[in-house]
This record gives sequence, C-alpha cells and structure tokens, in this order.
Amino acid sequence: MELRDYVRVLRRRWLMIVLVSVAVTALAGVGTALQSPQYASTARLFVSTSQTDDSQLLQGGQFSAQRVKSYADLITSRELAQRVVADTGFDLDPVRLSDAVSAEAVLDTVNLDLTVTDGDAHRAQAIAQSYAEQLTDLVRELETPGGASEAPIKATIVDAASYSATPVSPRPARNLALGLAAGLLLGFALAVLRDVLDTRVKSLDDVAALTDAPTLGTIVDDPASARTPLLTQIASHAPRAESFRVLRTNLQFLDVDSRQKVYVVTSAVPEEGKTSTALNLAISLAQGGTRTLLVGGDLRRPTAADRLGLDGAVGLTDVLVGRLSAADATQVHPESDLAFLASGPVPPNPAELLQSHAMEEFLAWARAEHDVVIIDAPPLLPVTDAALLAAKADGALVVLSHGKVTRDQVRLSIDRLNQVDAHVAGLVLNRVPLKGRSYGYGYGYGYAPRTVAADGA
Repeated sequence: MELRDYVRVLRRRWLMIVLVSVAVTALAGVGTALQSPQYASTARLFVSTSQTDDSQLLQGGQFSAQRVKSYADLITSRELAQRVVADTGFDLDPVRLSDAVSAEAVLDTVNLDLTVTDGDAHRAQAIAQSYAEQLTDLVRELETPGGASEAPIKATIVDAASYSATPVSPRPARNLALGLAAGLLLGFALAVLRDVLDTRVKSLDDVAALTDAPTLGTIVDDPASARTPLLTQIASHAPRAESFRVLRTNLQFLDVDSRQKVYVVTSAVPEEGKTSTALNLAISLAQGGTRTLLVGGDLRRPTAADRLGLDGAVGLTDVLVGRLSAADATQVHPESDLAFLASGPVPPNPAELLQSHAMEEFLAWARAEHDVVIIDAPPLLPVTDAALLAAKADGALVVLSHGKVTRDQVRLSIDRLNQVDAHVAGLVLNRVPLKGRSYGYGYGYGYAPRTVAADGA
C-alpha cells in the first residue's frame, strides 16, 4: 500500500477509527476509575567507608559504588521484608511486601533510593522508613567481619521517608491519553485490515488492477433512481444524466471506423444495474441522434419492457422461432424515439435460442438497420447466455456495481468472456457515490443552468 492508499483508508473508514478510539479511551477511563489509589514514599541512603587516606578514599568510593548495587538487590529479599513486618507490626505478607518496594542506585553516586507503594499514604511512609532503618542494620551485620566490632562500610539514612497525600496511580490524564493513542492506532490498523480483506470493487484503481479493458464511465448513485429510473424522467443536467452522456461519448469513440456496432450489456452477478444501464445508454444514444435498437436479450428474467412502459408479450423469442419478423416485433419508445425489441415469452431453452442460426440472422438485420444495437443480457456468472451473445456481438460492456461486486467475481466474468473469444469493449462502474468522488468521468457535481431572476438580474 502506498501513502495515498492509507489516506484513502482514513477518509473511507474515519468513522470506524473514531468509534474504536472512543471505545478504547472509554475502557481506559473505566479501568482507571476501578483502580485503587496508590501512594508512594521514598527514603534515601548514603553508603560510605571508614577510610581517611586520599588513595584509600578513592578505592573506598569505588568499593561503595559497587556495594550500592548489592544493597539495592537486598531490598526485595524475604529476610528484609520479614524484619520490616516485625518492626512495623502491620499484618502484611512478606512476599507481597517485597513486590511493593523497589530500590535504585543513583548513577555515578553511592546513593540508594528506595520507594514503597501502598494504598495508604501513612502506612507507605512507615514501611519506607522501616525499610531504610532495617537495611542499615542488615548492612552493618553483613559487612562486620568476624571478631570485629565495626564494619568498614555502612549505610546512612540521608532523607527520611517522605509523605505525600497525592496518589502516584492511577494517573487519569496519562491513562486517557494512552487510551486515545492506542485507540487511534488500533482503529487505523483495523481499518487497514478491513480494507485489505475487503475485495469489493470500489474505485477505478480496483478495476484497472483486474483487466486491461477501459472503464468507459462511472454512473453516479442516485437515490431517486428507483422512482425515476429512465433518463427521460429526470432533468437533462442531472449528474446521472451527465454520466450516461459521458458513457455514450466514450462508447462512440471506441471504434470510429465502424458504423454498425452491436454491444452486449451484462454484469458479473444479478442486481448490479445492468438493465437500467442498458436502457439509459440506449436512450442517451437515441437522444443524440443515433439510430439505436435496444434488444431485450435476457430471456430468463426480462424487465426492460416493464421499465420502458412497453408491451413485452412479443419480442425476440418470437423472432427467433419465426413467428414474427424483427421489424414487426420492434416497438418505439415515444419519449426518446428509441427502437425497442422486447424479450418476448420466456422460452424453456434460452441458451439454445441465443446460439442458433436465427440469432445470427437477426443480428445481421439489426446491424444493417441501425447504427448501434444494445442488447440487455443476463449476468455472466449464473448463466452462459451473456457469454454466448457476446461471442456474436462486437463487444461486451460489463457493468460493475460499486461496493457490491468482488474482484474475484469480476475476474471470473472476464475469464468467461475470454473463453468464448468475446471482446470486452469496456467496463462501467455503476452506483458510484456522488459525495466525495475522486475518480470517474465528469465533474462529480452538477452544472445546472442558473436560475434567472424575474427582474432579469
């Protein structure tokens, strides 16, 4: 992934990142609230030798610095913990008490700092003071040679145990800040992981990585398309109408030397909008002055006639079995002057009809009588009808639904067309969100005429 991919993930998954961050920060806050306050008390000891000569003082200082590390280790010993328990009279477990005390030898000095943490500030101070006193006694006992009355090295309390009513933990501000930072990192990591595992097609880059076929257009998502599915039902300057005009222009530039073109409009799986794309592309072509024939090539679930408001009782199947001529079965959509041949009655053998000689004769007639022929075909993966039609046509337009179809489904669809030597003329990315589009053809925003005021201003 490149930097722009991470930026894209951030823009696409920002809500997920925010929610995870809020959740982790809230957990940090709850954990902080459930923690018992802990107080700390610190005492400082100075380790020295009894040497008076300058050279002996230097050696004694080095010896003391080495001894300090050993005394720091003695702080957590069971022996010292038992002495402190006996001295203070507190009902404490020596093992747990050892865990509550720590010691640190100050770098390049002979000083030793010991710290005791406890849930009570006064008890922490008492324990820390007892540890300092018991350590000095233990050092004297350990360092006094046999038969001698004085040890050559001793530990002296410099700072008595301190008292502080301010707890050292929990620290709400720090915990919340750490929780927020951890939440942001976790949220972003989950967003990247989800984006990597999400194989749905969501951009032109996704399409370009799957096939060398050009993307001829992106059709913007219009919530009103369910009520007004046709271009003739919406304003001419609407973004969806502009999307189809751009698609029409790009389609016309595919092969400028060929006057007769037959294109199969299909998709990878159902419900990707291939029928509405075929209808509106054909309407846009007809509105542009191109002699266009729209053919209902979906002989299994025909819907084109109903959407155009035309009769679907007769159509392609009647032509293929010889009941009617293609010219007699063709209707005209009155709002766009689009020639339309419905699917006709649903046959028991759609695939056999579509690969018949009668189908070749029909396509020859369609090429001769029209500039462009658009065939609305079934999806590629469930049935073979679209691949059979594409093999006889000049090319296939594969409609991909933004955020619905997966990369594997697109790849399998392209492979199915290649297996029958069908030409993939291009792809159409459908239902692209208008808000935040950073790709596609057109501006992504409307360019409607300005409303002229009544006073002519």
